[in-house]
Amino acid sequence: MSGTLKTVLLGSKLRVSFTLILTLGVVVAGGLSLGVLGAPSVAGVQNSFGNVSEETTEVRTDLVVRNPNPVGVSLGGVAVSYDVTMNDVAMANGTKDGVSVGTGNSTVGFSTQMDNDRIPAWWSSHVRNGEQTELRVDASVRSGTLGRTVEAPPVKRQISTDVISQFNSSESRPIDADQPFVSDPVAYVNETSAQWGEVTKSETPIDMRFEVYNAKTLPMAVTEIGYTITMNDHTVGNGTSEDSHVIEGHTSETIETKTAIRNEKLDEWWVSHLENDQVTRLRIDFYAKMELGGETFRVPLDEMTYTRTIETDIFGTKGESDDAGDADGTTSGDDSATTSGSDTATTSGGSDTQTSGDDTATTPNETTTDSDESETSSSGGETTTTDDGLLELSDSEIR
Repeated sequence: MSGTLKTVLLGSKLRVSFTLILTLGVVVAGGLSLGVLGAPSVAGVQNSFGNVSEETTEVRTDLVVRNPNPVGVSLGGVAVSYDVTMNDVAMANGTKDGVSVGTGNSTVGFSTQMDNDRIPAWWSSHVRNGEQTELRVDASVRSGTLGRTVEAPPVKRQISTDVISQFNSSESRPIDADQPFVSDPVAYVNETSAQWGEVTKSETPIDMRFEVYNAKTLPMAVTEIGYTITMNDHTVGNGTSEDSHVIEGHTSETIETKTAIRNEKLDEWWVSHLENDQVTRLRIDFYAKMELGGETFRVPLDEMTYTRTIETDIFGTKGESDDAGDADGTTSGDDSATTSGSDTATTSGGSDTQTSGDDTATTPNETTTDSDESETSSSGGETTTTDDGLLELSDSEIR
């Protein structure tokens, strides 16, 4: 009798448990069909950069999944996914399946690898768009049981830079030949300007203009202007312009030249940009080949060296812990409006400089005085000098 009683009691418990499970399943299914129980959704998303190599960049993501139901669910499998685009250029995407979430908000963390060869395409779009980028993160949660996907409102962020505008300057800068047969300065650059050219898949041109004043009486020929562009000491462009310009004595001439960033070099720069906490030092160095009085010489245009600090905060999480991402630390999908101007990633104003070296040697435009035609004094008293367009020679030296 006792064995039979145990069997009966065990069978009753199994039937009760099965009935409870079946009832719970019916209640859940019915609740879902009636809208009483809701599907999980994305409450927030936060991205940050992780490890970076020559080929890939790790994008770390914390998704906050909101479960409105009074019980935790896996419901046959919950999958979360996201996509990151910059000016509609796909940068990264990821999916995580089989997610189980408790009640309320749960943080799901995962990472994906972005190919660095996406950087040139984004850079081209950034320059074409006036150095403006819209970062967009789209996230969604899919329930296998419901057969439904709930998408979060997109998170948007504006990224702004200002790379070349400060090259536009009317500051007068001397050009020294630093040669034994000619007195300095030989010329002045009285004005510079720059604008982006037509961006192609292979290069990002910068069209530049220089107003050059010949400080001598003899004509001066500028036969070549060369340049080198570096970003965090990585050479991303160099070349020469071989158009010759003849500048008559004591006159000005506008010289146009094109420099270009080689886009295939930008993935190397990108690695340095992230390793340097999203800070880049842009530098453009120039030189010129000049012919004056039958002599040809190469002149480093140190006073025209252009430097610019570019600082970004692409995901708006720079300086925060990579492990951050709880419900209180994420960007809510409801707050997905574009960030205000004060929060955008812009070039660093405090570090922007126009030239390197001494900026005190300036001469007003078109009023440069040729020292070769002035009177000079020597230890033996005043002597009148004669101008041959190159050297300053006294009457006694001529004799």
